[in-house]
Amino acid sequence: MNGMTLIVKTATRLVLGFIIVFGAATVLYGHLTPGGGFAGGVMLACGFILIVLAFGKKRALEVIRDPAIWDSIGTIGIIIFGLFLIGFIGNFTIGVWLGRGVPLRLISGGTVLWSNIIIGIKVMAILFAVFFELAVFRLSADEYKER
Repeated sequence: MNGMTLIVKTATRLVLGFIIVFGAATVLYGHLTPGGGFAGGVMLACGFILIVLAFGKKRALEVIRDPAIWDSIGTIGIIIFGLFLIGFIGNFTIGVWLGRGVPLRLISGGTVLWSNIIIGIKVMAILFAVFFELAVFRLSADEYKER
């Protein structure tokens, strides 16, 4: 049997949706409210870490596939977005091509919204990958010193 007890799995099923939705909302509304890509990415990673703890590594890999793919998507997104801003706009100024922020409007923060999304993906992938590698290989500090 993979994962933990039925109680932990049931509790995980109840709270996981809230964690993922709150993390995604923090990423999407980070240019209007406190939060942003990093904070939302941490919340999303915590949701996936909860899947590993409750259901086991096989179920987590079914959900997220390979963390390296998501990390690569974030890296490619940063490169493409940066090249687009420098190549077509000439700088990273927030309000140049999408306008200034308007209170309570999601698509109003210039390039900050898109930066938050890319950073959220990158942070989520990195934190989940670090946890997953440490949890799967159970590498302790003493074992690391011996190598």
